[in-house]
Amino acid sequence: MSGMTENSQTVRLAVNGTLMRGLELEGNLLEVGARFLCEARTENCYRLWSIQDVHPAMIRVSPGTEPSTQVDVEVWEVPAAGLASVLLKEPEGLTVGKVTLEDGQTVLGVVGEPALVQGMREITAYGGWRSYLKSLRDRP
Repeated sequence: MSGMTENSQTVRLAVNGTLMRGLELEGNLLEVGARFLCEARTENCYRLWSIQDVHPAMIRVSPGTEPSTQVDVEVWEVPAAGLASVLLKEPEGLTVGKVTLEDGQTVLGVVGEPALVQGMREITAYGGWRSYLKSLRDRP
């Protein structure tokens, strides 16, 4: 699985936050005709932050850096013509980069700029945005 599919008119995009199924920005993918492919995990070289509990930011770190984790993601097939529309609607400080999945395949993915996470709560230990949101709901 590379960033481009056999039909070069679509790209595979790994999302790790509010673009995921059932969350606030999923409609941005659906309105450009994107199609959910699968749930996956990244390789163990990412860290994750909560940006004021509104959305996450995932940043790649050097392999072996602690803490790091595999982050739960969803992989979507997005029409190339619609990719810019989706990304322009993302919160400021989120961008697109290459993301390596646990099976070694590289796809495009939504990642955070390092400046975005300064002073924010690190949530790497949760392994994903959904797990973090669940922990907020489960608090007494």
